[in-house]
Amino acid sequence: MTRTLRSAIALAGAAALSLGVAATSATALGAGSEKQDVKIGLLLPESKTTRYEKFDRPYIEAKVKALAPGAHIDYYNAAESATTQQQQVNTALAKGDKVLILDAVDAKSIQSSVQKAHDAGVKVVAYDRLAQGPVDAYVSYDNHKVGELQGKALLDALGDKAKSGEIVMHNGSPTDPNAAEFKAGAHSVLDGKVKIGKEYDTPNWDPNNANQQMSGAIASLGKDKIVGVYSANDGLAAGISTALKAAGLNVPLTGQDAQLDAIQRILIGTQTITIEKPYKPEADIAATMAVDLAQGKPLPSDLTPTTATSGSGQKVPATLLTPVVVNKGNIKDTVVKDGLYTVKEICTPTYAAACKDAGLE
Repeated sequence: MTRTLRSAIALAGAAALSLGVAATSATALGAGSEKQDVKIGLLLPESKTTRYEKFDRPYIEAKVKALAPGAHIDYYNAAESATTQQQQVNTALAKGDKVLILDAVDAKSIQSSVQKAHDAGVKVVAYDRLAQGPVDAYVSYDNHKVGELQGKALLDALGDKAKSGEIVMHNGSPTDPNAAEFKAGAHSVLDGKVKIGKEYDTPNWDPNNANQQMSGAIASLGKDKIVGVYSANDGLAAGISTALKAAGLNVPLTGQDAQLDAIQRILIGTQTITIEKPYKPEADIAATMAVDLAQGKPLPSDLTPTTATSGSGQKVPATLLTPVVVNKGNIKDTVVKDGLYTVKEICTPTYAAACKDAGLE
């Protein structure tokens, strides 16, 4: 999909406005049945990545309440456990939730739970990661494009050094279908243009494992041979950058999610770029889908302009938003302008000089 970020935000706002009118009309009727029937289970995968508790959860809950003030939301965090998440789906079904907003820990193993929800007449909105099974709607970013942008940014940063050594790739969790798309996108750009010395999957996106993997790669390849590192997200990049620093290395390093610590690493030059996937448009669209489905309404075509195919072969109505590269030169025009962080939050005393150099202060 080629929708720009601004178009994605406009889409989310338009959908929210439409549903806001619907919710107001329901209130005016005085019946209140729709409001009472909006019972939603929100199931997020983990809390190690800062986005879920700081952004995704509050944004989704706020939008649901804005669209349906009487809505009831049951919240669950699986703490990286696929088994726990399956149990949480059972709990949500037992509580009578009519729609599940599901960000799967393991897209494959959750399939039986998605099927169970479907059999019970409960709708499932796949959020950020496309779960397998009969999912009713999906919202995420164009994940193949994320990998392409990361790979291109790494090549640009390497310049003439691209052929002079080897890169190390850290592709993320093998149970996350997005990781496979990031990897494929990155390989589509990097293959044939760099030599890949080591390549790793990192279960559960664990920064500590990424640190150990990077340390092992340095020991195996030799630090003088490593010219760059592909990291699929900022959590992994945090662990990787620590290993690089310990070895006295400072080479181009990618990331994703626009975490605050990643923005600060970009400012001081220990990370090259991150990928911003603004959480609010994604969260607003998921909430809009969920409220529509909970009220028994068909999803409008402008809310699901494309389809995505899950690992189990289902064609799912979808919105895929467009990611954005964040580098040292555009921090103010991306994460600050989009309201993700304030300059004050970014430019703590440790980073004040770097912020000044980047034109943030």
